[in-house]
Amino acid sequence: MSILETSGVRTASVVRIENVSKTYGSGSNALLALDRVSLDVQQGEFVCLLGASGCGKSTLLSLVAGLDKISSGTLDTGGRKVALMFQEAALFPWLSVIGNVELPLRMQGVGKAERRQRALELLEVVRLEGFGDKRPHELSGGMRQRVALARALAQDADILLMDEPFGALDAMTRDILHDELERIWREQNLTVLFVTHNVREAVRLGDRVILLSSRPGRVIEDFAIKHPRPRRIDSPEVSGQAAEITDRLRAEVARHAN
Repeated sequence: MSILETSGVRTASVVRIENVSKTYGSGSNALLALDRVSLDVQQGEFVCLLGASGCGKSTLLSLVAGLDKISSGTLDTGGRKVALMFQEAALFPWLSVIGNVELPLRMQGVGKAERRQRALELLEVVRLEGFGDKRPHELSGGMRQRVALARALAQDADILLMDEPFGALDAMTRDILHDELERIWREQNLTVLFVTHNVREAVRLGDRVILLSSRPGRVIEDFAIKHPRPRRIDSPEVSGQAAEITDRLRAEVARHAN
């Protein structure tokens, strides 16, 4: 297992991906989505995956989540719990907010009183206290994503996978949720793998930004983001590094187009 040494602290990888490839189909219809991807993620890191559409970002999350099987290579999360959050909140419309948050707890066999208390605590974490009896259609898009985040946290996961969770939101709501996610990430001591198409969002949130090539997806760049937190998405530091990453991404897209 690889070890990262930062400020004298040695930290074991919690996600270890070595030469992972994923192929869909077989024979002449085979599609190579990921090609020998290697990536280590350390405990407590916030790592953003960035690349052109179709580069395999979401595929990689599905593999880490265990929703699909790798074709070759090694993928190890050390038996840690993993939760996956999608771009759409995917809440059950017939359940109340608190019912949606309680669902993972119910599936784990948690008793009614205990799961209700835990769900109320999680709604406080995402700052939705007092909204437990509402139905999803009564909430704004940003509020629904908060519920989805609370539901993911109810799984008591060590690793949170997020697949463009703020992509459909307006800029102001997204900016507010960036702050909220950063707070929760710190308070809950989570390890986050975050997929996005938004370069500034990646630099705003990430400790590292991993750039994937166009299909098949390969790791072509690993950018360390060292600007102090909290960051603003429109700050000169974030804008400057986002421009650097955008130039690299454009070069990759142009290479693939040719």
